[in-house]
Amino acid sequence: MEIGLSTFVETTPDVQTGEVISHAQRIREVVEEIVLADQVGLDVFGVGEHHRKDYAASSPAVVLAAAASQTKRIRLTSAVTVLSSADPVRVFQDFATLDAISNGRAEIMAGRGSFIESFPLFGYDLKDYDELFEEKLEFLLRIRESEKVTWKGGYRPAIHNLGVYPRPVQDPLPVWIGSGGNSQSVVRAGMLGLPLVLAIIGGSPLQFAPLVKLYKRAAERAGHDVSKLPVASHSHGFIAEDTQTAADKFFPSTQQAMNVLGRERGWGNYSRASFDAARSFEGALYVGDSKTVAEKIIHLRKNVGITRFMLHTPVGTMPHEDVMKAIELLGTEVAPRVREEISNWEKEL
Repeated sequence: MEIGLSTFVETTPDVQTGEVISHAQRIREVVEEIVLADQVGLDVFGVGEHHRKDYAASSPAVVLAAAASQTKRIRLTSAVTVLSSADPVRVFQDFATLDAISNGRAEIMAGRGSFIESFPLFGYDLKDYDELFEEKLEFLLRIRESEKVTWKGGYRPAIHNLGVYPRPVQDPLPVWIGSGGNSQSVVRAGMLGLPLVLAIIGGSPLQFAPLVKLYKRAAERAGHDVSKLPVASHSHGFIAEDTQTAADKFFPSTQQAMNVLGRERGWGNYSRASFDAARSFEGALYVGDSKTVAEKIIHLRKNVGITRFMLHTPVGTMPHEDVMKAIELLGTEVAPRVREEISNWEKEL
């Protein structure tokens, strides 16, 4: 069972002061967070791609590369790369370079992206949302398979027998599919034999169990070895010395960030009652002390089949020292508890 973190490198206004941290400072803080995650024994750190003012990481590979030379073991992934509006050649080159710097620890998490700012920015039409992703994923996997590539698609100039460099340390360079729970994307990942990441950020996490089964059935039908296909989850959360402190610290910035998105997308108000319901044992928020969060992760592993858990923190700007403390607790207290319990459970099966 792998345990790690993800971030969108938020730069929302401080709830108390209204101050907005600079993109530069927040990016430097995230590099420190990745280094600490490695030091406390966590398995993976993901950085999400966004192209708007309240998120600082438009180029996850660059941020991850800054941490790569300062870390030794932790895997470094996008979370996600918005492949629909990206050039697969450049994506592969960026992450192959990251793979070289980290000596084989890079991963690509490819997704459509739930934010749409990158489409007009790079000259794409939203009406082609699905077709762009399907074509570019196929192209990315073709590049991964062969040093020399011949390709012709509908949304990019063709290439004929051209080399794509550098080649990565890992062969193949890991490519995961990120999904918000769409059955079509889950089936596609299974048929392609690609690892799956589920964004479990609302409702009951147990509702994702049928999707994991669907993914595995699709993989089996396509002739893939399901035992070699990991399934990850990405969920919001925060850890502190006690559960009440964790909730009280995490709620204000989370509420602010969720209500900004809510106004953009027509959601209802994100209240403390909604937050408290979501951090219950059956909810999708992993907020509490180390024991509480560990028990929820164990529950997810046993009932949904997740083999990698990524805690997304913070949601909205929080004090850097609070985020660092949460990372320390995840690595030194939560992860050992989860790994021991899951190891014992698997031996009994």
